[in-house]
Amino acid sequence: MSLSSAGAIALRSLGVVSNQINVTSRNIAGAGVTGVNVKHALLASDEAGVEFLGVGRATNVALFRNLLSASAHEEAATAVSDALSRIDQALNLSDSSNSRSASTVISKLKSALQAYSATPQNETAAELAISAARNVVAALNDATAATQKERFTADEGIASAVSEVNSLLEKFATYNTDVVEGTAAGADVTDILDRRDALLTEISKRIGVTAVSRPNNDVVIYTDSGVTLFETTPRKLTFQPTPTLTPSANGAAVYVDGVQVTGAGAPLALRSGSIVGMAQIRDEIAPLYQSQLDEIARGLVVAFAERDQSGGGGPDLPGLFTYPGATQSPAATLLPGLAGQIVLNANVDPIQGGDLARLRDGGASGNPAYVYNTTGAPGYANRLIELVNAPSENQNFDPAAGLGPSGSVEALATDSNGWIAGKRQQLESTTTYYEAVVSQTTQALSNATGVNLDDQMSQMLALENSYQASAKLLEAVNAMFTALFSALRS
Repeated sequence: MSLSSAGAIALRSLGVVSNQINVTSRNIAGAGVTGVNVKHALLASDEAGVEFLGVGRATNVALFRNLLSASAHEEAATAVSDALSRIDQALNLSDSSNSRSASTVISKLKSALQAYSATPQNETAAELAISAARNVVAALNDATAATQKERFTADEGIASAVSEVNSLLEKFATYNTDVVEGTAAGADVTDILDRRDALLTEISKRIGVTAVSRPNNDVVIYTDSGVTLFETTPRKLTFQPTPTLTPSANGAAVYVDGVQVTGAGAPLALRSGSIVGMAQIRDEIAPLYQSQLDEIARGLVVAFAERDQSGGGGPDLPGLFTYPGATQSPAATLLPGLAGQIVLNANVDPIQGGDLARLRDGGASGNPAYVYNTTGAPGYANRLIELVNAPSENQNFDPAAGLGPSGSVEALATDSNGWIAGKRQQLESTTTYYEAVVSQTTQALSNATGVNLDDQMSQMLALENSYQASAKLLEAVNAMFTALFSALRS
């Protein structure tokens, strides 16, 4: 090998090693940074030595796709689980000793009425019974408020997520353009690819996606239901928030480029992402729970209604419990929002100027034909005993509440409490599962594509040794040339 060839090889080696050191330095700087993939120098060898071709990036498409899917499902489950947890906390549903669930307050009302029926002349017992009834009303009112609050929060959350996705897609478009143009020009786009993947991960948390690669590292994004979300340019997500979500009102749907992707009748409904979870709370779970509360409220009005005692065959009238506009005991048809409207009959409530004795004697409607204790006997207990048994009496319910067409209001309240507890436990389990999948997939992806600081430091040491060796070789060749030229001059 000639001295000139040896010098050229040593010089090229210095350049290659210098580029490798630069790549390794970038890796070390990115160690521990989420979303940074390890970079590696692309090399080729020929008769003149090793050539540096550019910078490559470690990837694992299968693991990355799994991470996107798991993250989207985790966010959907978390959105629902968090909402149910807030309802649970607002009503102390899981606290058996201090629960404000409908089943608990109805049970306490029965106990108070039982105590009052044992001493019907005891005014203190009557006051305790009325107080228990007042707690039933408050619990149903509060449950409605908590449920509707979660629907409104979900609606606001959907609006925020839609805005965030649109913003992320705009940034994604910028990065994607840079990647495609840089790849076509042969530039190093590995850092931009990292940032683009990080954006895709953020998008997937809000709306489930799949990504398809095309030439020049171009990417097309579809929703997990098949709607195009990004192809060269982003598709617009649209959503109209609902300022007032009453129990009978439905929230608006989300659209992607004019295609409905949430809500009833969506031809390509989303399957995952926080938008899906919030839509489920707003449009399915919370409305169904509200329907159960409304049927419990209606069932209480029916159970505690007063019957015509004159023999005239008049309709049953609201007794202890009533609601605005009630003229008689309601039929077995769902009255949306009734749980938020149910009140204690003012004719029985001393706080509202009513007569406490009407709880024992009847006549809460104000109609004398509905008085049970016509003699006014202070020891009269028959009506109170009826009231004790009223929550356990069978009646018809609207199947729209999802808890069966008939049963007692007491059983309906218990089933409703069990339903929401079961739903919450189910969502917590789902959330835990997907959290584990995300954690394991993230770790696996990090192991496959992330920066291992120990490996990079070892590689840096080896490269420094190689650089020194190439430098010494170049120095030796230079010394030989110097000696040769010196000899020729002498």
